[in-house]
Amino acid sequence: MNLISRDELKAKLDSGDEFKLVMTLSEWAFRAKHIPGSLNVDNPTKVTEYLDPSDEIVIYCSDENCPASKFAFHQLTTNGFENVRRYAGGIAEWEEAGLPLEGEWVEEPSV
Repeated sequence: MNLISRDELKAKLDSGDEFKLVMTLSEWAFRAKHIPGSLNVDNPTKVTEYLDPSDEIVIYCSDENCPASKFAFHQLTTNGFENVRRYAGGIAEWEEAGLPLEGEWVEEPSV
C-alpha cells in the first residue's frame, strides 16, 4: 500500500498541489470534521464512480486502524487507478498535530 505521511500531505496542501483528497467516512462524520479541501465518498465500493483514473488521489479516514480507507485504496488500485496514496493517520493524527480542520464540530481556537 502506497502511504503518504502527515508532513508530506501538509506540504502538498500548503503548496497548492493539484490532487484529490478523499475522506472515506460517512457523510455525518465528514460534516463533523475533515481536512480542508477534502471530498467525501462515504461508500468505498463506489469510489471509482466519483474519481478519474488520471487523478492523483490521497485517501484517508479516521485513523490507522480504520478499514474504510484501506478498502477504498484497494478498490481504486484494482480498478486501474495508479496514482493513489493512503494517509493512514487520518483525522485523528491530523487533529492531534493541531493542524486545521473544517466542519460543524471543529472548535474555534481560544484567544
